[in-house]
Amino acid sequence: MANRNLTSAKNAKNDEFYTQYYDIEKEVNAYIEYDPNVFKNKTILMPCDDPEWSNFTKYFAQNFERLGLKKLISTSYAVDSKNYKGNYQPTLFEVNDPQFDEYKTRKNGKIFTLTQDKSGDGKIDVNDLEWKYLKGNGDFKSEEIIKLRDEADIIITNPPFSLFRQFLEWIVEANKQFLVVGNANAITYKEIFPLIMNIKIWLGVKSTSQSMFFSTSNLEYASRVSSEKPEGSWWRMIDGEVCIGINNSCWFTNLDHGRRHQFLPLMTEKDVIKFVTKRPYDKYENYNAIEVSLVKNIPIDYKGLMGVPITFLDKYSPEQFEIVGMCENLDLYKLKTKIYTSKQCKDAYFAKFGKKGTYDLNASGVILKDGLLEKVYQRILIKSKNVAK
Repeated sequence: MANRNLTSAKNAKNDEFYTQYYDIEKEVNAYIEYDPNVFKNKTILMPCDDPEWSNFTKYFAQNFERLGLKKLISTSYAVDSKNYKGNYQPTLFEVNDPQFDEYKTRKNGKIFTLTQDKSGDGKIDVNDLEWKYLKGNGDFKSEEIIKLRDEADIIITNPPFSLFRQFLEWIVEANKQFLVVGNANAITYKEIFPLIMNIKIWLGVKSTSQSMFFSTSNLEYASRVSSEKPEGSWWRMIDGEVCIGINNSCWFTNLDHGRRHQFLPLMTEKDVIKFVTKRPYDKYENYNAIEVSLVKNIPIDYKGLMGVPITFLDKYSPEQFEIVGMCENLDLYKLKTKIYTSKQCKDAYFAKFGKKGTYDLNASGVILKDGLLEKVYQRILIKSKNVAK
């Protein structure tokens, strides 16, 4: 269902999803609990934010003093660059401001900044935000936004799903700390997985199995989605807005948090086989590793490589396990023990399905089941750090 929602959004040219205030608050609080000074004296940039709509700006502006921030910068992308096709509705906040210019609103991005008590009420909060139009359209790859990136200490936002690869690369090349929302499928991207493997980035506190609902400023799309399915399946009404559910959304970050250092409780290989799986682990035909289909079945005493689901990263502690690669087509991590020919892939398909076709055995780990070659789902290859050699 989550993938269908995401695909529908892309087909509708709707790449703007806005994170709920509750989800931001819950995630950020976990980093503060681990390190109360994580945001102290820091400049935070939110470069994909649409401040009038976004809860990121609201949250960090409202908690500016509590977090001890030095500066908050939030920028938006110009309306005409988003394929809104005329259905964009500016907020009253924008329209009622003397500097509002309808032409600039469509052609230029906007920048919101917060540094001081502008209102004179004795506190720094959302009422002290100042804004103006950017010179350009607000594209994060533009020189204007790159300068803001280089000024910032931490980048926090929900970037467009379709540009996630480029956006994360844009952050990493500047060696910045960050906390961004993404789709769990990005874990397997060849540009991103090596960063996870080498402990340059990791998943946030929220589990990939917990759903997140996002609002959208594309009101036409929201109306269509809410008319197609009953509430509770694709969407929910939250604070008067239609919010789209995408279940495999998660946070990517390089900010430390306590969950990363909690060890998984595991059983011995013998006890897992005796009490849980009731049979020995399958061994891959094309990797020197065993297949572990559920994270809870990872044995504590296995010395070799293990193929585990990507949901393992929800509970991954770098002190407990080493990530050594991933089952994938190109043998990027030099771990394959066998590469199947085109004929072998076709023969495997015919044997399994009784008709002509190609079974891409090189795309994943392969096990022998009932005499037939069978691909498993996407697997990460790990090794325990705590087993005596």
